[in-house]
Amino acid sequence: MNPTKKVVYFGILTSLGLALHIIEGFIPNPFMGIVPGAKIGLANIIGLMALVLFGLRFALAVNLMRVFMAGMLTGAVTSMMYGLAGALFSTLLMWTALHFLKRFLSLVGVSVLGALGHNVAQLSVAGAMIQNIRIFVYLPFMMFASIFTGIFIGLTAYFVLQKVKYRFTNITYSLI
Repeated sequence: MNPTKKVVYFGILTSLGLALHIIEGFIPNPFMGIVPGAKIGLANIIGLMALVLFGLRFALAVNLMRVFMAGMLTGAVTSMMYGLAGALFSTLLMWTALHFLKRFLSLVGVSVLGALGHNVAQLSVAGAMIQNIRIFVYLPFMMFASIFTGIFIGLTAYFVLQKVKYRFTNITYSLI
């Protein structure tokens, strides 16, 4: 793919991820009563698509730029640290699963793994910031929510990828 197209796709995907992040802020949190602070993670649809379509470096750039821009736009610089750690770790984890566990995991499974990794990274940053490892008591609750959000994100990314696959030849993932 020529460099101009890559820059255009980078801008489009980063903008879509940022827009989904902002839109999610207006949606009532379905997990608030069960798992405070848990989010659906709509922007992760774009990150997963970038990973499948363009690979690790591109997906990392899209995800990290989206988190950085969201933090700057909303003024939530402290939460940007959590987001950067989550985006970095979950993208690396999903890439590893896409390459080494492709026979065993569908795109939905890869997404659930990414959601679980995202929470581990965020709680690790929080534990380091407050210098208290007891925050990991919260991890089982976050992981419970991650299963549902990961399934939703994976299914959505799968169906969107099916709609755009005529433009790209490297989409090889099944739903099951």
